[in-house]
Amino acid sequence: MSTEIDYYELLECQRGADDSTLKSSYRRLAMKWHPDKNPGDTAAEQKFKAISEAYDVLKDPQKRAAYDRYGHAAFTQGGGGGGAGFGGAQDFGGFTDIFENIFGEFMGGGRQQRGRGGAQRGQDLRYDLEMTLEEAFSGKAATLTIEVAAACEPCSGTGAKPGTSARPCTTCNGAGRVAMRQGLFAVERTCPACHGAGQIIADPCTSCNGAGRVEKQKTLNVNVPRGVDDGTRIRVANEGEAGSRGGPAGDLYLFVHLKPHSLFKREGTTLFAIAPISITTAALGGEIEVPGLDRDVAVVKIPHGTQTGKQFRVRGRGMPALNGGQAGGGFGDLVVQVEVETPVKLTKRQRELLEEFQALEAGEEGRNNPRQSGFFDKLKDAWNDLTE
Repeated sequence: MSTEIDYYELLECQRGADDSTLKSSYRRLAMKWHPDKNPGDTAAEQKFKAISEAYDVLKDPQKRAAYDRYGHAAFTQGGGGGGAGFGGAQDFGGFTDIFENIFGEFMGGGRQQRGRGGAQRGQDLRYDLEMTLEEAFSGKAATLTIEVAAACEPCSGTGAKPGTSARPCTTCNGAGRVAMRQGLFAVERTCPACHGAGQIIADPCTSCNGAGRVEKQKTLNVNVPRGVDDGTRIRVANEGEAGSRGGPAGDLYLFVHLKPHSLFKREGTTLFAIAPISITTAALGGEIEVPGLDRDVAVVKIPHGTQTGKQFRVRGRGMPALNGGQAGGGFGDLVVQVEVETPVKLTKRQRELLEEFQALEAGEEGRNNPRQSGFFDKLKDAWNDLTE
């Protein structure tokens, strides 16, 4: 079962991004994943090829229009992939047919759409997949159960009773449409005899009543790559609804939704965490341990005199890049922001020590707390200005 990552996701851009944004993002990613910068890293080479392919499509207005409408199937020959978005039921034979479908009405028409003579491509399906941040970090083998219109097994999706077959419609000669003249104009409409199918089933299958499809539950096993983000779209080819009259199946699109995490917030491949530290650690310095998503701890060294809100960056301990992260590379950073916590429920001895420290601190005004001293100096200057 193949999966294809959305081109916009590969370039880390929104679907409506303008050309300059696409170009800037491509240059940044190409520089990061270029094989010359990652010698011997097969994953980096594959990532570079993928983003180059994505940019090659999205920088071209016509290719981008086709991709936005049909997805990856816009560039798949043979009509077996992609459709007209979600719910599309068009079948096409290649890239030329796609552009005739999109721009034909503005360019004087185009060839008749395939699928009018009987077999039609099935509809695409959407599945919302909820994942934890831990699952997004390591990837997930997901088992999905979906309701889908599947091909009827007794008639193999033809709609005709086993041992029989459909015959061409004599009203439209198998075209699915008939022409009618109204004054000076010729008008095409759906054939009233076969309802556009181009075929007549004289003896329908009793299992599907001639539809060729039946509703059923289907279980799929899908490998979700690590590094997916909230909103990532993944295409699972040929796992949508079965086509009518033996036509090809549509595709299944997975939309990833990440649950909120109790410790981390994510921005791209960067993870953010807030860690409380004691007054003594902030004043004297020390080390704290932050649990990572890789089930290992990140050790953060706290220098003496650290103020609340100070951020520390731990390289390579963030999220893996989508389809990257092999050979120890391709990971973002972990940013830890410390907050100095005021102690509560002091013992008698602790209070005595703090009172002693407070008394000593009074003699070191401006030295231990320079920001506080500066604040009051500015306040005094403001008062003097008001009284002058």
